[in-house]
Amino acid sequence: MADPYDILVIGAGPGGYVTAIRAAQLGFKTAVVDREHLGGICLNWGCIPTKALLRSAEIYHYLQHPKDYGLTIEGKVGFDAAAIVKRSRDVSARLSTGVGFLMKKNKIDVIWGEASIEAPGKVTVRPATRSVQGPPAPAPKGALGPGSYQAKHIIIATGARPRVLPGIEPDGKLIWTYFEAMVPPAVPKSLLIMGSGAIGMEFASFYRTLGAQVTVVELLPQILPAEDAEIAAFARKRFEKQGMTIITGAKVTKVEKAENSITATIDDGKGGTRTIAAERLISAVGVVGNIETLGLEKLGVKTDRGTIVTDGLGRTNVPGIYAIGDVAGPPMLAHKAEHEGERCVDAIKGLHAEPLDKNKIPGCTYCHPQIASVGLTEARAKEQGFDIRVGRFPFVGNGKAIALGEPEGLVKTIFDRKTGRLLGAHMVGAEVTELIQGFVIAMNLETTEEELIHTVFPHPTLSEMMHESVLDAYGRVIHV
Repeated sequence: MADPYDILVIGAGPGGYVTAIRAAQLGFKTAVVDREHLGGICLNWGCIPTKALLRSAEIYHYLQHPKDYGLTIEGKVGFDAAAIVKRSRDVSARLSTGVGFLMKKNKIDVIWGEASIEAPGKVTVRPATRSVQGPPAPAPKGALGPGSYQAKHIIIATGARPRVLPGIEPDGKLIWTYFEAMVPPAVPKSLLIMGSGAIGMEFASFYRTLGAQVTVVELLPQILPAEDAEIAAFARKRFEKQGMTIITGAKVTKVEKAENSITATIDDGKGGTRTIAAERLISAVGVVGNIETLGLEKLGVKTDRGTIVTDGLGRTNVPGIYAIGDVAGPPMLAHKAEHEGERCVDAIKGLHAEPLDKNKIPGCTYCHPQIASVGLTEARAKEQGFDIRVGRFPFVGNGKAIALGEPEGLVKTIFDRKTGRLLGAHMVGAEVTELIQGFVIAMNLETTEEELIHTVFPHPTLSEMMHESVLDAYGRVIHV
């Protein structure tokens, strides 16, 4: 058995590898176990490669409208699906290699294989039986192999996988999860997407921009269910204007397969049904934590609805065993996982650490138009009894947005009327995923409306709309 580690992290996704780096910074002898590419789902099959795909689609969109910018293009504008996919995969490979460099730089051992916890302080690593792509992924150079390992503290960061609905199991050919949707051999002419959360709408946006006929089916009354209703309604109009068909309050009840297409039966939620035919179906109905093969049940680690129960600093009910990231419950976001991991390790070290305030964790959806938010929606603020002020500012009133050719969007802010505290901010439009952090910082600093009103925003920028939205909440808006 190898010499014991201070901290052993199971999973090298954004939560796991950041946790390992923070542990090494604090002087802990650290190892990280994984069976797949370093960087986890985020770097290899989620956050990063989808943004590479969406960037290609965005450029293709602009190339189709050169006259809007006073430009001309000779010849037909087209795309190479294989080249788009290759670029996306190359981006992921580069970043995964970068994670390996960070492990070496911080003297973190990488152990390759599938881990299970035999007892507190003891982990068994077995050879991986498969990877996302099929055969087991090759171990990075210098990685340790299967065996028994000891660690004073074991941190579970195994992430999540696509949720599968009974009777609509992905087959890799006609019914896809996000894995297959990121590496299509060709762009299908028609596509049915189950689920209108971030994953569903990002793929809807990508494939629609490349010419596919896209239908989105959502069980709940609004698309993007986690977002403010006004923002979601604005986004829906934009999606439909692009040619998407969106059906809400409905569900797919049956899928029949043909040689190169599917036919789905849709329950419209009002007692009626309809059928939709498409070349491919993407199942984007959420994710579920990877907890099954860790040995948690025999250890008595408490779980709830497929995730591990923690105290907010990563500690489970079993001393010496911790969990962070997707496997520890929503919101299932990479940046949430990273910060949970850092706070977990700080607490182990004895440093001051507080649980994340999940109300201050931003969410971003990188479709076209982009959507970004932090804090309470208008409806949730009212449910919690706040007397609120709401400010709004449209993109069409912003000079930079018009100059960019992106005049459709909205910035919305919600304040507590009594204290002036910023309760939530919600945006839809160009580059809002970059803008939202300004409001995140404001909320973390407990900034009041007065401080935001007197903050100088540079001109001309999209960020001026953030200022105008605050002004609007207090009856002082200038440019509308």
